[in-house]
Amino acid sequence: MPLTNESFLRDFAQLSAIGATDRGGVERQAGTAADHETREWLAAWLTQRGFTIRFDGIGNQFGLFEHIPGAPYVLLGSHLDSQPKGGKFDGAYGVFAAAFAAARIAEMLASGELTAKHNVAVVNWFNEEGCRFTPSMMGSGVYTGKLNLDEALDTLDVAGVSVRESMNDVIARDGYAGPAVACYGEIHIEQGRLLERDGITIGLVDKTWGARKFLVTVHGEQSHTGATAMEDRQDALYGAAMMITAAREVVDNFTPGILHTAVSYLEVLPNSPVTVARETTFNMDLRSADETVLDEAIALLEKAAAEAETKARVRIELNLKHRWGLLAYQPEGVALAEAAANELGLSSRTIMTLAGHDSTNMKDVVPSIMLFVPSADGISHNEREHTSDEDCVAGLTLFTDVTRRLVAGELA
Repeated sequence: MPLTNESFLRDFAQLSAIGATDRGGVERQAGTAADHETREWLAAWLTQRGFTIRFDGIGNQFGLFEHIPGAPYVLLGSHLDSQPKGGKFDGAYGVFAAAFAAARIAEMLASGELTAKHNVAVVNWFNEEGCRFTPSMMGSGVYTGKLNLDEALDTLDVAGVSVRESMNDVIARDGYAGPAVACYGEIHIEQGRLLERDGITIGLVDKTWGARKFLVTVHGEQSHTGATAMEDRQDALYGAAMMITAAREVVDNFTPGILHTAVSYLEVLPNSPVTVARETTFNMDLRSADETVLDEAIALLEKAAAEAETKARVRIELNLKHRWGLLAYQPEGVALAEAAANELGLSSRTIMTLAGHDSTNMKDVVPSIMLFVPSADGISHNEREHTSDEDCVAGLTLFTDVTRRLVAGELA
């Protein structure tokens, strides 16, 4: 079938029906039946257009179109897994835009319309979201050597199921090491409201915000909620509450907008209605465009932890589990994308990414381009997440042209 803008929107709607929720979102956590179903759908779509499907050891799904035997690939992609009751655009728009752009380029290569230096490939990265299995960006982390494969495969979800066990061996892993890559491209919804606020169609990502992610454990002592004297209690949940409040209020020490913090997950033991908690565990996430601000915020939170230990009579551990710095994307890639946007008459601006993406890993090993399209009201990780058809198509048009330039060798 012709690769038209209308067919892109129609096929994306079909993809969005997999794992669809009642309020217009999707539920496709990594390694679940819905996640596997999206892999099968993508494999069928790409195979019909001449791509070969391979899976590496962590379950990253690659669609390969080899036009020049032995040449490296321009790799395009994002992720199809979602948050619980997440949005249908986060990640999935980027994967399908990558597949569609790559298929258009494959047609150009087959017809002789485009002279290529590189082949083209699509990737659906495993477990970018990190909600079922921690950390996030797991698939690209393994591919880029930042995470150990066996350790990633042994990672457990809250039910005690490992990544290894969650994989369908027929479709998820075939031992492929992954393609040799010359450069990488990714398009994504912004997940913020800057583009919409400024009336801009395309975000040219030039830097990441820095991030620090902590696993915080509060150790107390289990006791009776009624009979235990208040002065004898070592309430881990009380200590956690003080830290959760501190994580939110530390933001007030800095210029508005420069620091984002969150506590996003909480586990309480024994989680009984008549028992004072003996232990709580939670994730604490800090992000900023200024790494000095991150350092200062962490120092304030360490002070808050010491105060909570004394007041709640508990012990608190702050374990840094995941971090990335304030790092730039290759300026040559930003310039290439900006030139393409200008030629197409699409408004654009440079923008930092507050969220982590697979391109955050890939830019450290190969030249990488990251593009954003607007998010309505800045809503993401929510069933109400939305990007207009017009913006989706504009992003696809630009991403196709950027891919054409990359395959021709304009960046690497």
